[in-house]
Amino acid sequence: MHAYIKMRMDPSSPAIPIHYNYLVQSAIYAALPEEVAARLHDEGFKSGKRSFKMFAFSRLLGKFTLDRAAGTIAFPEGASLVISSPDTGFFLSLINNLLTKSYVRFGQSIFYVEEVRFEEQLAGGEVLNVRTLSPVVAYSTLLRPEGGKYTCYYQPGEREFDKLVAANLAKKYEAFHGCRGPEGEVRVRPLDRPRLHVTSYKGTVVKGYTCRLKLSGPRDLLQMALDAGLGGKGSQGYGCVEKIPSEHGFKPGAHANDVVSR
Repeated sequence: MHAYIKMRMDPSSPAIPIHYNYLVQSAIYAALPEEVAARLHDEGFKSGKRSFKMFAFSRLLGKFTLDRAAGTIAFPEGASLVISSPDTGFFLSLINNLLTKSYVRFGQSIFYVEEVRFEEQLAGGEVLNVRTLSPVVAYSTLLRPEGGKYTCYYQPGEREFDKLVAANLAKKYEAFHGCRGPEGEVRVRPLDRPRLHVTSYKGTVVKGYTCRLKLSGPRDLLQMALDAGLGGKGSQGYGCVEKIPSEHGFKPGAHANDVVSR
């Protein structure tokens, strides 16, 4: 399930930091009932020693003005945020609170919620084309020969990227459904040149890639990619994807389940 949230920025609000992922994540938790937020943050959905929050979100989408010297970004004409998750209860709690409160706060900046649109995007078979709405992150933590650790990031088209994405989807499926996923692995092929994004989350550098991707593999795992995000760090604002419109006129929102406007 995807939620498309249309917002307008309070004109008296200051611009937000360029690296705003943590602010958006905090706003999402703040929009949830306290007990739901605590359970999701502290426990999540478990697969072995791993815990998944089971949601992903996009970058803030819309026309913006950038002040590189100040390190800030503003959206004078409004912005949209996309949140995806397979957890219907999460969505209902989030959207009800957003509409009741009518605004979200990203740090010191206030954005008023104008419209929320739901869309159930379905993986119809074993091939799925998607576009990334936030960078996809695939990485390994490795040991240096002289001691210490370092992080190696991979990009779409590399074999290790496929391996990590496939393993991540299998673990997400097991964590959410409580059973092992279907046999077979997901493979990822970039449909255009991946673009590197170097971002910062709470002071930690994160590298991810955006592009259009062709996914192939078991349908249930492709559905998990649509709903829970592709790759790691989904709840930190990475790996949110949406289905690319087909050649037969599908447009985002055409199969929306619900639209709620203020």
